[in-house]
Amino acid sequence: MSAQGGTFEFDVEARQLLQLMIHSIYSNKEIFLRELISNASDALDKLRIRSLTENDVDADISDLHIRLDPDPQQRTLTVSDNGIGMTYDEVVQLIGTIAKSDTAQFLERMKQSDDPSLAQDLIGSFGVGFYSSFMVADEVTLVTRHAAESQGTRWQSSGEGSYTIEPVDDAPQGTSVTLHLKPEDTEDQLHDYTSSAKITEIVKRYSDFIRWPIRMAVEQTDSDGETTSEIETINSMKALWTRSRQDITEDEYNEFYKLVSHDWADPLETIHVQAEGTFEYQALLFLPSQAPMDLFMRERKRGVQLYVKRVFIMDDCEELVPEYLRFVKGVVDAQDLSLNVSRENLQQDRQIQMMRRRLVKKVLSTVKDMMSESPQKYRTFWNQFGRALKEGLVNDPENRDSILEISSFSSTNSTEELTTLREYVDRMPEGQQNIYYMTGDSRASIENSPHMEAFREKGLEVLVLTEPVDEVWVETVPEFDGKKFQSIAKGEVDLDAQGDGGSKDEDFEKRKGEFAELLSWMTTKLDDKVKKVRLSTRLTNSPACIVRDSDDITSSLASMYRAMGQEIPQSKGILELNPTHPLVSGLQRSYGERGDDTELVETTELIHDMAMLAEGEEPSDRSRFTRLMADRLQRTL
Repeated sequence: MSAQGGTFEFDVEARQLLQLMIHSIYSNKEIFLRELISNASDALDKLRIRSLTENDVDADISDLHIRLDPDPQQRTLTVSDNGIGMTYDEVVQLIGTIAKSDTAQFLERMKQSDDPSLAQDLIGSFGVGFYSSFMVADEVTLVTRHAAESQGTRWQSSGEGSYTIEPVDDAPQGTSVTLHLKPEDTEDQLHDYTSSAKITEIVKRYSDFIRWPIRMAVEQTDSDGETTSEIETINSMKALWTRSRQDITEDEYNEFYKLVSHDWADPLETIHVQAEGTFEYQALLFLPSQAPMDLFMRERKRGVQLYVKRVFIMDDCEELVPEYLRFVKGVVDAQDLSLNVSRENLQQDRQIQMMRRRLVKKVLSTVKDMMSESPQKYRTFWNQFGRALKEGLVNDPENRDSILEISSFSSTNSTEELTTLREYVDRMPEGQQNIYYMTGDSRASIENSPHMEAFREKGLEVLVLTEPVDEVWVETVPEFDGKKFQSIAKGEVDLDAQGDGGSKDEDFEKRKGEFAELLSWMTTKLDDKVKKVRLSTRLTNSPACIVRDSDDITSSLASMYRAMGQEIPQSKGILELNPTHPLVSGLQRSYGERGDDTELVETTELIHDMAMLAEGEEPSDRSRFTRLMADRLQRTL
């Protein structure tokens, strides 16, 4: 096409798309600067690649850069580069046609070349970012000259129905885009895009890690109060994750962590990932050394920062980090990723899921390495984040085994040191088939529970689980290393047949026969409170305890649901009696002598209510319990 110039009309589709993009596609106005800088970065990359691969461009690539020139008096902002530039025909075809991206075409050509990696830093893919300028400008002027040509081109439009294109003779190599800013933006200090402070803030947020220097004149005031203007590079260009781990110092890692996390302390551990192959990405993740105050607040944001080819896309990318790893901080930078047209939101696809799976496995394997290589670091990690990590036992079945391997728990083996499940299994005596545990509000309440008596007497280790999440995951996780989890407060526990290798107590069956009538009678009298009454093998000192069936929820879990406003059906427990306790044996004798006596009925109620209290639950009728207890105490006096 000859460079004749003229005024051209946007076609109907382009006009509609332009209006939609200006008013709907982008949720944040300041993204326009990210898009223009991304286009400029692409142009610099193209010039560098073309100067290395083709002979038609003889350009100086020693000082490739992007420049920002705000003008508060004229209410303009100019974004310019000394990159490849565009020919007249390219301006007509690409700038005049929305959603036709030269970058996408260039990328496709480079993929077919001998060295496709040359194009890996090209950012654009939709060709619409340029038009985001009209969100803040009522007129846009583009001046460009291709590096292989001597004549330039000017494109100008108000973003309405038409645009003008004309050749210019004095255009410098590269492209400059001048935005004539809307009055409402320059009058609003929060959106004054002629303010060097505001521009610097946007660049730091979205384009800080672009490989090319972004320069701007910044005013400086000396000690005498004299103000001067100096050209400064306002982006860091320090995309730490793109460098080899051996080339990065610990101080650099720590500094970068504080930058992305806003934490004052150094990270506990650094995770550097370089994924290559069909889908390339880099990640620089950190495990903090201290949990934030809002770790368990419902409204807390989570996720790492997402970049695509060094261009910031979003904070708190939840799609890449599961809820139970919400404490992980850092950056993920993908070479190619499915985004919506505004590059503000992810499209759900296989790439996202693949990255998520790999990152999760890398974090979990890093924690596992800490267990063996840095035990003190691991203890710090678990004390700070173990409660959150255990949520993954419920929410992430795919990685459940890995989470179990790196989890630690309190147990009766030690009051000070935590134990892993692997250590627990290694200590199990011959014949023990289950991993025993008990949940409760505190270690003291569990250790003083009647359920613990026989386990303590036989020297069997029990996991002491006191955190709310423990009530949930133990109902979800069936086993570890072939050993089933068994609550000592649920179901029937036969400690004579397993655990110490001994034989079943031969007296127990005899006692069951002796107590059969009493058990049947008590079951009838307590029908509204218990499913049944039976003899216990788990009690040694207490007269009775309340046991739940294997499929019943515990009282602690029921309390949690009620606290969250979720009412659940009340389930009856099972009352287990200790046949060797004087109170129970005395009750058995009295029943044989007096039968269905009122005082024996009251004694039965008291035994049940005392067992409820021992479990941390209240009697169903507190006033009656108090009256009966006072009556019994009075008789002793």
